[in-house]
Amino acid sequence: MDLLFWRGLLFDALDESLILFWRTFLTVNQMENSLDYRAAGVDIDAGNALVERIKPIALRTRIPGVMGGLGGFGSLFELPPGAYQQPVLVAGTDGVGTKLKLAIETGRHEGVGIDLVAMCVNDIIVQGAQPLFFLDYYATGKLDVDVAASVIGGIGLGCERAGCALVGGETAEMPGMYAAGEYDLAGFCVGVVEKSALLDGTKVHVGDRLIGLASSGPHSNGYSLIRKILEVSGHGPAGQPAPTDLMNQLMEPTRIYVKSLLALLKEIDVKAFAHITGGGITENLPRVFPAGLGARIDLGSWIRPEVFQWLKAKGRVSTPEMLKTFNCGIGMVVCVSTDQEAAAIEALTALGERAFSLGVMVEAPLGPPVAYEGEW
Repeated sequence: MDLLFWRGLLFDALDESLILFWRTFLTVNQMENSLDYRAAGVDIDAGNALVERIKPIALRTRIPGVMGGLGGFGSLFELPPGAYQQPVLVAGTDGVGTKLKLAIETGRHEGVGIDLVAMCVNDIIVQGAQPLFFLDYYATGKLDVDVAASVIGGIGLGCERAGCALVGGETAEMPGMYAAGEYDLAGFCVGVVEKSALLDGTKVHVGDRLIGLASSGPHSNGYSLIRKILEVSGHGPAGQPAPTDLMNQLMEPTRIYVKSLLALLKEIDVKAFAHITGGGITENLPRVFPAGLGARIDLGSWIRPEVFQWLKAKGRVSTPEMLKTFNCGIGMVVCVSTDQEAAAIEALTALGERAFSLGVMVEAPLGPPVAYEGEW
């Protein structure tokens, strides 16, 4: 056995040792630097902590018909047997828009949760539907459990005010999708109405009266313009903080009209409802009456909250632009026959609403569907 053979054996042994060493090193190194969901920016533990804080919120909204609790792949709801002869399900979905930017800047998160519910349930009550259940979608770059719990707490309050159940939702933590501290919201609700009681605008006729229900402020519409007006008036993110009373009015949650309107339907033959959202009275009212008819509105018939006067003056916004951007103090319109107007206003007042006689339905085959009288 020569020296070359032994040298070969030696180097073979060394090679095997080196290979084993590097394999061991790489395995240990990979374990020490292994990736998981948290390293990618998603905190499962935070999500689980949020779910635990949501459970009592959802429990407070529970109503008859809810089957099961949170955590299932789907949410279940059973219509009461025999309660409806021909039930029609009515669904609505919405968001809060750029009001979220002000909520994030001011740290006022609970109110936008109420807004989210209000925008959905106020839409489906327009067709006479009683809201049954609600689901939310909360998306953010990095989950802040306290902020999310505050928002969803507001959603729970909104559901209680509307008489519907919070039966589920989705919390999406998506690193890189949102700036630090930002989040987005969407809501979805389902309601039910007897087919024979469905409101579709076909009962509206010339001479019917229009009643306006006071809003709590801008609600959740027009906030891109509001933020621009704040900026040009020196109260943007880089300017001086807006006065507290102004910000209180801007951040006041959207009024939920559901319980009042459901009660009204039991007393009055309502022809139509119109939820005054983005587009104002000008664009929303025509959505609920037949073609060829128009609404004549008296601008002096209701009291406009101070916040709208401020926005109009500081932004030098024209009256027509105000009326097709903001609700201008009217969050819902009720259409009834002339002989029921007084009773409807009395009933709404007793239910805690501020109601105003706004105007009348007229023939308008060629003219604008909404015409205004008086000055602002």
